[in-house]
Amino acid sequence: MLDTVKKDWFFNVKGDLLAGLVVALALIPEAIAFSIIAGLDPKVGLYASFSMAVIIAFTGGRPGMISAATGAMALLMVTLVKDHGLEYLLAATVLTGVIQIAAGYLKLGSLMRFVSRSVVTGFVNALAILIFMAQLPELTNVTWHVYAMTAAGLGIIYLFPYLPVVGKLLPSPLVCIVSLTIISILLGLDIKTVGDMGQLPDTLPIFLWPDVPLNLETLMIILPYSLGLAAVGLLESLMTATIVDELTDTESDKNRECKGQGLANIGAGLMGGMAGCAMIGQSIINIKSGGRSRLSCLSAGVFLLVMVVFLGDWLKQIPMAALVAVMIMVSIGTFSWDSLRNLKKHPLSSNIVMVVTVAVVVASHNLAIGVFVGVLLAALFFANKISRFMVVKSADNTASASRHYKVIGQIFFASSEQFLKSFDFKEVLDHVTIDLSSAHFWDITSVSALDKVVIKFRREGANVELIGMNEATNTIVDKFGIHDKPEEVEKLMAGH
Repeated sequence: MLDTVKKDWFFNVKGDLLAGLVVALALIPEAIAFSIIAGLDPKVGLYASFSMAVIIAFTGGRPGMISAATGAMALLMVTLVKDHGLEYLLAATVLTGVIQIAAGYLKLGSLMRFVSRSVVTGFVNALAILIFMAQLPELTNVTWHVYAMTAAGLGIIYLFPYLPVVGKLLPSPLVCIVSLTIISILLGLDIKTVGDMGQLPDTLPIFLWPDVPLNLETLMIILPYSLGLAAVGLLESLMTATIVDELTDTESDKNRECKGQGLANIGAGLMGGMAGCAMIGQSIINIKSGGRSRLSCLSAGVFLLVMVVFLGDWLKQIPMAALVAVMIMVSIGTFSWDSLRNLKKHPLSSNIVMVVTVAVVVASHNLAIGVFVGVLLAALFFANKISRFMVVKSADNTASASRHYKVIGQIFFASSEQFLKSFDFKEVLDHVTIDLSSAHFWDITSVSALDKVVIKFRREGANVELIGMNEATNTIVDKFGIHDKPEEVEKLMAGH
């Protein structure tokens, strides 16, 4: 028990606390921005980020991964907030959590194994591009001071780690934020700060039940939004968990993460916050700043609340240029540069899946649509590739007017047509043997194709013998096949 607690919480205390501080500072402007996107008061996003970070630290399945209010979720709740107001959003957030917990118990987190490497790479690259694009408004129509501060921030982030001793003690993003804030104050620069993003809350969040009627009408209003929020939240969280797994060379419990996200969203809704999920940007900031355990996520949430409530006057003076520099570092670090170098080495189908995933996510700003399209494309390419490995060989015996067909490979919806074309039904034969010992039939389409082959040969007067079926093929053929059921064959023939 003590070993488990130490492994999950206290094996990297200093690194986790410093990383949590950096993440908390980076969360503030984003939480405010996402609140504005959804048409909400800034405190709704800040309370959500605090609640989710603290709760997921205890309940999540991926230590070191940061969950908070996100832009992907904010975009889905705009219409609900506009038409029905904050209280219905809070109710939808609670229901979102319930749906995600149910998904965890149904083990839907295991579905991540169906997401190919190309889709994950496309997802990562698209997020890197979106993170960078989100910084462009802060670099448009501004004075040269902003560009100078941003460039100085990037210089600190990338060069500070090379300093002897001290470069390894402090995370460079934190040094960047503190240094640029001091410079901005001392020089009295007239540039945009965190305080310009919106009013920071001055009170702690309170527990409250959403003030909505508990009836079927309310459920019908919030259910469509909750289903969408739950799906996008789980998708982004599980994809982020996969990426953090690779960065840290550790494994995570995807089904526990589903349940943890659900509990965190329920907590956020009851604390006056909007729905959220894992954040790839903040998670990478955490990892690159030295955060590894659950303590980093917990400290990020606690630091966030303490700073916005009790240190708001100081936070308001942080220049946005400093945070822009941190987020540009995140986008550069997030993008998979190897995916560009390997374009010539990887198969064309994998490259197409990756590029299409990136294009759809960037164009739609919807991670769920992009990943869905990527998974669909990957599945189609895979089905097409497997279908090519099906072959039918034949040998004849002219003395007895018989032919022996040997089927090799996988027979399913994509290869069924090729399977049908592999037989010569016009050849005059007395006996046909079809050897299925090296084949496997997967679905009713393939079984239907086998029925057509047998019935066509019989129609031409040949006796057909099927041999060598494995147990799985025999089971599906016996259940769905009709070639050995005279009454079903008669019905089929009568229909022609």
